[in-house]
Amino acid sequence: MVMANMIGTGVFTSLGFQVGPLPSGFVILMLWLLGGLVALAGAFCYAEIATRIKRSGGEYSYLSEIFHPGLGFASGWISIFAGFAAPICAVSMAIGSYFAPVVGLSSDSQIMAVSALSIILISGIHLLGVKKGGGIQNVLTAVKLLFILFFCISPFIFSGYTPSSVSFAPQAGDSSLLWSSSFAISLVYVYLAYSGWNASAYIAGNLENPKKSLPFSLILGTVIVTVLYLVINATFLYVSDYSELDGQLDVGNVVALKMFGEDYGKVFSGLFSLALISSLSAMVIAGPRVTESMGEDHKIFNVMTKKNKGGSPHFAIMFQALIALVLLYTSTFEDVMKYIGVALSLFSTLTVAGLFVLRKRKTNEESAVRTFAYPITPIFFILVNLTMIGYVFYDDLNNSGGKVLIISSITILTGYVAYYASKALGKQMDGKLD
Repeated sequence: MVMANMIGTGVFTSLGFQVGPLPSGFVILMLWLLGGLVALAGAFCYAEIATRIKRSGGEYSYLSEIFHPGLGFASGWISIFAGFAAPICAVSMAIGSYFAPVVGLSSDSQIMAVSALSIILISGIHLLGVKKGGGIQNVLTAVKLLFILFFCISPFIFSGYTPSSVSFAPQAGDSSLLWSSSFAISLVYVYLAYSGWNASAYIAGNLENPKKSLPFSLILGTVIVTVLYLVINATFLYVSDYSELDGQLDVGNVVALKMFGEDYGKVFSGLFSLALISSLSAMVIAGPRVTESMGEDHKIFNVMTKKNKGGSPHFAIMFQALIALVLLYTSTFEDVMKYIGVALSLFSTLTVAGLFVLRKRKTNEESAVRTFAYPITPIFFILVNLTMIGYVFYDDLNNSGGKVLIISSITILTGYVAYYASKALGKQMDGKLD
């Protein structure tokens, strides 16, 4: 679940937006290593938080109990959009771009149709039931991991191409790149690639032994993915130069076509698409658990708790798919990526800050898993995320007129409006029942 959520859109698309402002193999690998360390720090903190607050729903459940139900509702609200529907939209865009060479698609409308079809198809599969959807998810994840491992050793097996001139050793000027605004802004794309490190926290209430399995899945899943990400990006840069990758959404296709030629490259394009479908599937599983948890607490969303015979929250799945389809036809890939990165990092930072509150209250001390290197670990996570958010908003205000800031603020504000509206309607409904 953790690995399937993490390995997807970000790692197969982000490099094309990083090599332009950060033309250094060493700096790019440090960028991905830092992203892994931040995700691992978050995983350590979430392992303790999730074993103190034993409920599915992720940030929605945690922030509601730690701070205020309104803040929890706002985080759940933004999770519906930025946490799952927007990433589903982004991964579907990537699926369309990667799949296009396989069947010879060229027009934007055709690629968009493939993206929309992937959302509808995978959501439909998970409407069949928890066991069937989970079984398909396990198969997709296994195929994805095997494919990535094969792809990463391919440059050393096949020799019919000229490797790039990219060096991974530190170069003159790397230190200034490491402390530049471009490095901090590029971290947004890396953060998106690592988003999903907290995936099993969303289904904590469905685990048989959360104290044992939850920390294990969060930490081990994050470590494995960090290593894979470093190897995948090193592979991309080993094969293709900066100029070949710069601005490319489907960097995997660029590398595969160079290594294997057009015919075999198409086969790899199809496999990349399959790997991305695994990520889309994992998000379709996790996302509805947030709306389901909100429905348990707020009568206005009670319909989201309804399950079909297979145990799937079918209304929540369909609602999520509808939002993703709307975003698909109204947003650009870069806008979606920045929106996701900022929104998710904001609420995960608030959640990790809540660990200090839970420690002070001594909530469920007997069942809690202790965070490694506390308080250094949560402080590190909070500082890196706040720095990244600050740089993104500064860049957004100067270059995009504050577009990301405005959209993020509107989403959070409407979340609070919806919260108080649901409370008012809930009281009305209780009064009528009385």
